[in-house]
Amino acid sequence: MSEKAPNYGSEPTYIVEPPKNSIKIRFRKLRDDAVTPVKAHPTDAGFDLTAVWSGWNNHEKVFEYGFGLAFEIPEGYVGLIFPRSSIYRKDLFLTNAVGVIDSGYRGEVTAKFKSTTDRLPDSYNVGDRVAQMIIIPYPEVEFEQTGTLSPSDRGNSGYGSTGR
Repeated sequence: MSEKAPNYGSEPTYIVEPPKNSIKIRFRKLRDDAVTPVKAHPTDAGFDLTAVWSGWNNHEKVFEYGFGLAFEIPEGYVGLIFPRSSIYRKDLFLTNAVGVIDSGYRGEVTAKFKSTTDRLPDSYNVGDRVAQMIIIPYPEVEFEQTGTLSPSDRGNSGYGSTGR
């Protein structure tokens, strides 16, 4: 159950009671101006990450944004970093499509965005919510080599095989 808290700035803030299957993610602020990750809405999957520093590499046409945060993600879970939907308004794309924060990583989480233009791109500013992190569990996997695979409806039909 959630209740609406006072409105700070242009976006409402929510107080959310954690679901019974919730986990705690320990984190450390590496800078005084780092912002604790928050959801914009109680039903959102992603926690917004706010840039506290940025850098531009003119040779590679890459912006790097730092969040000033390090996480202790429990074993059996992974943090996935996605661009926010506002990326459509920018001349950028996340360089590795989805960032993977493994449970053993304890360094600062950053995101690199490549420019899609030859001019100075429309980009995010320090203080903007730049990316979002989703924490999900993953199973232990054991690969088993075999000479044959079971049949399926799709078979080996690849790219574009399901039509438009």
